[in-house]
Amino acid sequence: MLTLSTIRTNPEGVIAALAKRNLDVRPAMELLLALNEQRRRIQTESEALQAEANRLAKEIGGLMREGRKDQAEALKSQTAEIKANIQGFAGELESLEAQEREQLLRLPNMPHESVPSGRSAEDNEVVAQWSPDWTLAENAVPHWDLAERFKLIDFERGVKVSGAGFPFYTGQGARLQRGLIQFFLDRNTAAGYLEIQPPHLVNAASGYGTGQLPDKDGQMYYMGEDQLYAIPTAEVPVTNMLRDEILPEADLPVRLTAYSPCFRREAGSYGKDVRGLNRLHQFDKVEIVCVERPDRSYERLDEMVEHVAALLRDLELPYRVLRLFGGDMGFTAALT
Repeated sequence: MLTLSTIRTNPEGVIAALAKRNLDVRPAMELLLALNEQRRRIQTESEALQAEANRLAKEIGGLMREGRKDQAEALKSQTAEIKANIQGFAGELESLEAQEREQLLRLPNMPHESVPSGRSAEDNEVVAQWSPDWTLAENAVPHWDLAERFKLIDFERGVKVSGAGFPFYTGQGARLQRGLIQFFLDRNTAAGYLEIQPPHLVNAASGYGTGQLPDKDGQMYYMGEDQLYAIPTAEVPVTNMLRDEILPEADLPVRLTAYSPCFRREAGSYGKDVRGLNRLHQFDKVEIVCVERPDRSYERLDEMVEHVAALLRDLELPYRVLRLFGGDMGFTAALT
């Protein structure tokens, strides 16, 4: 999350950086800075009143020790009025702090300087790509036809039981799914990642911790009675394992891997791009997460991208590594 100090000291720099993401954040920034200025002013007034209350308390104590009770009582009345004003400021400050936090949470992070500008997928930069020796035959059919022909996935019964986007994997399809999960976990742990079996439901603090909340709440399944969210990816619980903790530098990097089912509402997804296994509401995923010092983060990202690319080469699956326009990172892997 962007810090208020960054925004206050370099607002134009933040606005220019986020323009790479095709976002005009100037109105939001102006509102945030106005809220911040109002909060800081009220906080200064409140602290001045508190200092005056402390001064009067000492004076009242001295008057009481000297037996000047009438004067002490007069000052007590003045102190009570000051405390009432301080209490009023406290409520106003709490409201302003909540508004500030809400505005901050809705501002995305600034992209790295290497991130390209753009408006569509055509503006992404291809960093690397690889293809195996084999090529698709001219009469190749889409995966949803293969799944039906060989009884690998049952989409229709998934619709009956749960709804669109919740398929049944059957027979060899189920075995393939399970085998791929095991393959990725085994290879990740062999590369030094610690395997984690995470919870599949998280609280709101965890959603805020990895940026799913507040702006992606419409894509998440929410259980109101328990105030828990079904995870959209294992990244959420695994990353939040270390939230609000200070790790010894000697423990870095922390490499973690986890399998989990993932749940996404994918609101507004319609058309040809959602056929078959695209845009599912429930799917399986093996995640890798690394916690590292900021000055080593891009070195570690390169390492993670190469690790995943090597897995795909071993499976003889083609891939591309893209630097995504407007992304949070300067070297984001898009393996397709």
